[in-house]
Amino acid sequence: MSANYAAEVRQLLEKSSTLKQLSRTQLINEIILNNEGELTESGAVRTETGKYTGRSPKDRFIVREADTEDKIDWGAVNQPIEEEVFLKLVDKVLNYLNEKEKVYVFNGYAGASKASQLKLQVINELAWHNMFARTMFIRPETKEEGLAIDPEFTIISAPHFKADPAVDGTKSETFIITSFKHKIILIGGTEYAGEMKKGIFGVMNYYLPVQGIMSMHCSANVGENKDVALFFGLSGTGKTTLSADPQRKLIGDDEHGWNDEGVFNIEGGCYAKTIDLTREKEPQIYDAIRYGAILENVKVEEDGTPDYSDKSLTENTRAAYPIDNIDNIVLPSYAGHAKTIIFLTADAFGVLPPISKLTKEQAMYHFLSGFTSKLAGTERGVTSPQPVFSTCFGSPFLPLHATVYANMLGDLIDKHGVKVYLVNTGWTGGEYGVGSRMNLKYTRSMIRRAISGGLEDVEYVQDDIFGLNIPKSVPGVPSELLLPRNTWVSDDAYDETATKLAKMFQENFKQFESPEIEEKGGFKYRG
Repeated sequence: MSANYAAEVRQLLEKSSTLKQLSRTQLINEIILNNEGELTESGAVRTETGKYTGRSPKDRFIVREADTEDKIDWGAVNQPIEEEVFLKLVDKVLNYLNEKEKVYVFNGYAGASKASQLKLQVINELAWHNMFARTMFIRPETKEEGLAIDPEFTIISAPHFKADPAVDGTKSETFIITSFKHKIILIGGTEYAGEMKKGIFGVMNYYLPVQGIMSMHCSANVGENKDVALFFGLSGTGKTTLSADPQRKLIGDDEHGWNDEGVFNIEGGCYAKTIDLTREKEPQIYDAIRYGAILENVKVEEDGTPDYSDKSLTENTRAAYPIDNIDNIVLPSYAGHAKTIIFLTADAFGVLPPISKLTKEQAMYHFLSGFTSKLAGTERGVTSPQPVFSTCFGSPFLPLHATVYANMLGDLIDKHGVKVYLVNTGWTGGEYGVGSRMNLKYTRSMIRRAISGGLEDVEYVQDDIFGLNIPKSVPGVPSELLLPRNTWVSDDAYDETATKLAKMFQENFKQFESPEIEEKGGFKYRG
């Protein structure tokens, strides 16, 4: 840290009112005492995030610094902010926190692989945010271990501090700023706790590739035969839901690395969407929401029972829980090399097949494209599904150029003979508003077949627009569902909509200037 504010951090950490490495029970007591939340009948703490119920990507910045200037993929996602502006804002936030009656500190880790583990410190204005950090990052085994950690990166979070854009150089009252030189993520103006976990994910996405380690926005699980599967996808596509399979052990639900030994979790918790959650549909997630979990923006009944069907605050209702709240997990959170990769997309057009097998070139094409639909509530201003291309299924969190991650994945697919499938968890029988959402039971059946090798020897038919190889039959799944055209009332309407999406793919892919991947990506449509 720079000398001009290191003293302020030290002063903050040395105050008797700064509470460090609190247990979850101590934090729950603080949350209730501070009127930050309430205890529910399930044993989870329930909180609200105010007007920001999702991430604020337009308020996210990276400090422009000499060491990173030529490495960051600057643009609309990785927006630059000057170091002088950042340092002034850090000073303001630290002065603000030093005047607070209480501040909460958690020390922990990111990365289950010891060789590349990042030591963290999280300084929070709110007790429930500190509990979130304790839940989502890897926890030290003892309080003494945590207190002894010399952090390599620090999160400073002051949700109730509002920036003045005219003075502070931000775009709004909200800011999420990462400085690789000063090793700080500075957050203010938003109570949405997910900004902390995604901030550190962005940091790991910078550091891991430099070490020759693939960083991935994916969930992961492993079967009895040590067959690791990865599930790539943006928020709302089903990563958490589909990786929490009672027949397989969970490695992690959102962020992973892949090194020479295999796949490892970056986090120590899970962050699941809970809208319309039921024990019948998602038993592992439902039962994980107990003591030690946090519910965000979930309405509760008078008796304290969570109402997961209530969307009055947002559709992006969430539960954060320690990974060991799920019984069927791998601890420590790493396993061998992946055998199967599933790309998840929530297609709001309703034209992509529920499952298709990809060649390596198609895998590279769809990984770089990262097509899905942003679902309501996952970001500010998103109130209905919106088609979006998010490079590598996670462009908001990737500071380096997309080809860095894509080339690493391509090499791993070749090296380990990985099978890759594209799975549509979005709509069928028509676009959003006309068709219906894919049945989770069918999606689970198809994915289990793919992972077990049950789709290797079946008969395939090639789609005449996207060039995707679609199985003609999957046990337990209606055959008419497998071919999207068959689910539409009008062939002409399907062709028109599918062609529209194909054009969007092709227009988006121009940015990568990769004619070989584009040529072999499998699209039959040439607009």
